[in-house]
Amino acid sequence: MKILIINGPNLNLLGVREKSIYGTESFESYLIELRAAFPTIELDYFQSNIEGEIINKIHDYGFNSDGIIINAGAYTHTSIAIRDAILGVKTTVVEVHISNTLTREDFRHKSLIGPVCRGCIMGFGLDSYKLALQSFIGNQ
Repeated sequence: MKILIINGPNLNLLGVREKSIYGTESFESYLIELRAAFPTIELDYFQSNIEGEIINKIHDYGFNSDGIIINAGAYTHTSIAIRDAILGVKTTVVEVHISNTLTREDFRHKSLIGPVCRGCIMGFGLDSYKLALQSFIGNQ
């Protein structure tokens, strides 16, 4: 099984920014744990602060992988283009968020990409990614 994790803007600062919301661990160190916990999954990772690069990556993996896990960061609430990219590909996409966006500022309560994803997992810290991976295993 081949799964791509995409992280959007500012998620390259995990472990450094807003530790009370996002924790103290970098995503790169958490990715090592994920790969160890799911050795049978070919797990690729991509992070970008640029909307077009995220769209290109969705296009690249959207026809030749078993799934995409996306934390689009702030683009979750603003990007019709990322939504359209998800609609345009064949692979299953699961939306994740480290924090529970419904308990945060009002503008974070609406996801533009959520309605075109198979599901959304939020509020479990970095383990939101683990839960997303488990959802792919359960649907083989």
